[in-house]
Amino acid sequence: MKVSELLEFDASKYLKDETDYRLYLAQAFEGGDPVEIQAALGDVAKARGMTALARESGIAREALYRALSNKGNAEFATIMKVIGAMGLHLTLTKPEAARKTTAKAKTATKAVVAKKARPAGKRAGSTTSKVRTRASGAAHA
Repeated sequence: MKVSELLEFDASKYLKDETDYRLYLAQAFEGGDPVEIQAALGDVAKARGMTALARESGIAREALYRALSNKGNAEFATIMKVIGAMGLHLTLTKPEAARKTTAKAKTATKAVVAKKARPAGKRAGSTTSKVRTRASGAAHA
């Protein structure tokens, strides 16, 4: 089979309902790549019906195809009109990983501040003494 005979994958054929649209767009936005977001919006627009979306958004159908393609360069206003015409809105939240990292960092900082720092020499000596004591105790047993 030749490469030219392969069909290009079209995600819009697999998006069946509003839940699929929302999950697909959420995944694209989570990745943060503007090209991926535009392409995902284009896929959802095709799945929902580009003509109806053009009418609801007030943007010409041809302009939507161009703006929402992988090579398009849609303005933010266009993206917002498309999202609004889909009956959606954007909500900003901190990423889950960032929340966990921030919480861990605060906890670690409190723990370090609460402990009294000992000089490095005393720490190393006390550890060595414990190891020697254990080793000599094991030899005598």
